[in-house]
Amino acid sequence: MCCKAQPVRVYRNSEVVRVIGIIPEGHSHMRLVIEFNDQIIVLQEAAVAAIVRTYINIKTHPSRKAVELVSCRFSKDSRKVGYAEYQLVESSKAEGEVLHEWAEKLFKSSSPNRQ
Repeated sequence: MCCKAQPVRVYRNSEVVRVIGIIPEGHSHMRLVIEFNDQIIVLQEAAVAAIVRTYINIKTHPSRKAVELVSCRFSKDSRKVGYAEYQLVESSKAEGEVLHEWAEKLFKSSSPNRQ
């Protein structure tokens, strides 16, 4: 869970202007640029990889409906070559706990930005 309460903003597909994948000159890792109608965010490759792992983990599993990844710092000796120092890895939080927490945040909010 986040350190402090953060506002939740759900973007509809119609609010995504474009998505750009790029490996900047002089770099070896991808950046993913997501341009919304009100802001632009840039994710580094390690975050994108974690999002893809999470998506695949849920969509290809016969019953799994939620998984939570949390930021962990890995020493140089404990991570694979080429991997970032900070990685998003699966937490020990139970699936039901993750579902309950986010159902509350996403669907019981009076925010007009929920979907």
